[in-house]
Amino acid sequence: MNDKFLTWEEAVVWLRNQPDKLDLVKACFYDEPITEAADRFYHSSEWTEIQSILPGRKGRVLDIGAGRGISSCAFARDEWNVVAIEPDCSKIVGVGAIKFLSTDSNIPISMIQSFAESLPFKDNSFDVVYGRQVLHHAHDLKKMCHEIARVLKPNGILLITREHVISNDDDLSIFLSNHPLHCYYGGEHAYRLTQYCEALVKSGIIIEQILGPQSSDINMFPLTMHVLKDRYAKKIHISARYIPDIFLKILDIFDNTPGRLYSFIGRKIA
Repeated sequence: MNDKFLTWEEAVVWLRNQPDKLDLVKACFYDEPITEAADRFYHSSEWTEIQSILPGRKGRVLDIGAGRGISSCAFARDEWNVVAIEPDCSKIVGVGAIKFLSTDSNIPISMIQSFAESLPFKDNSFDVVYGRQVLHHAHDLKKMCHEIARVLKPNGILLITREHVISNDDDLSIFLSNHPLHCYYGGEHAYRLTQYCEALVKSGIIIEQILGPQSSDINMFPLTMHVLKDRYAKKIHISARYIPDIFLKILDIFDNTPGRLYSFIGRKIA
């Protein structure tokens, strides 16, 4: 199929009907029933690492670009007061899906249909702002980051995960041509690491940690650091326990794959 779809929903529906794409569908949590997809995410190594970043914390969290509500549901299960914001109204990949998930799971999630470049909230409203694969979809990256910082409380935590990164402008076309869905709905993008950092810092966010593509389960899911260590260990005929975490962090330095994933942990300046 070569014609572009009109919507993200149509692209996801098409993807679900491709027998050779079923693993990708599950990895993206596009499968049905949505309650099972949400439960799988909650028990994933990705979410376990998110939980480790917020040990013992509770409060009000804003999930920007919430999609189907998979992450919103996970926060709510951990007793956060969750507000999900998503511009798409779709019953499959947007606000309609979040409403169904919330109702069917009996898990409270407040939801608003809106773009993150203009958040309908007062200043200093949230203890945590979280976004999974959202900044690279921004119509205006700097404006989105400014809005995120505005609604975050002083010393509030920012978690931005799984953002596509390129090394130079030429890499963008390579990344987009290899993306499994971009040719159908045209909604993907990527920025240089410095562009993400600059937009966040200028908005008033202190970046406390940057997680690289091979040194965090957040970025590697559905793979894990353990699986990756095991692969490298087998190549050199040693036990995976002898592969230190720092080895994977060093690999990140040399990874120039167009569209590789990075995550950012930050805090709003008090």
